[in-house]
Amino acid sequence: MAELEDRWSDLGAFIRDQRLSSRLSLRRLSDLAGISNPYLSQIERGLRKPSAEILQHIAKALRIQAETLYVRAGILEEREADDLVGAILRQPYLTEEQKQALIRVYESFRHENEDRVVAPVLDAADLEAAAVAAGAKVVPVASGGTIQSSTAPG
Repeated sequence: MAELEDRWSDLGAFIRDQRLSSRLSLRRLSDLAGISNPYLSQIERGLRKPSAEILQHIAKALRIQAETLYVRAGILEEREADDLVGAILRQPYLTEEQKQALIRVYESFRHENEDRVVAPVLDAADLEAAAVAAGAKVVPVASGGTIQSSTAPG
């Protein structure tokens, strides 16, 4: 039982930290999420167990993935993130909307291909050969790797 109480307390603290890092007041977040100010306060203090729907509203207002809150609430099991999805989510140069759009496109292509591998996975040597074949200029770097320039030979 104490483990469940800790989970709700941790979830509440996480939501509070996200709210503060987004520079939102409790009242503003409650307005954006469409829930009452006292209810949000109770969630942040670990006194209430929010539904998946409420967590989705809070996530949307905080501009984070609802899955993050679902995992913290114990609604979903944590899964290993796909490398590409994880890379997209870590991009500081994209807005949350842009990240979600890219992920939707990627997942729709995977669904269309029925999650079958349709292209071989290339190693660094294969990538370099493909770049050279496409006309890219390959420049050696100090670490022993290469950088492909997008300028084709004139």
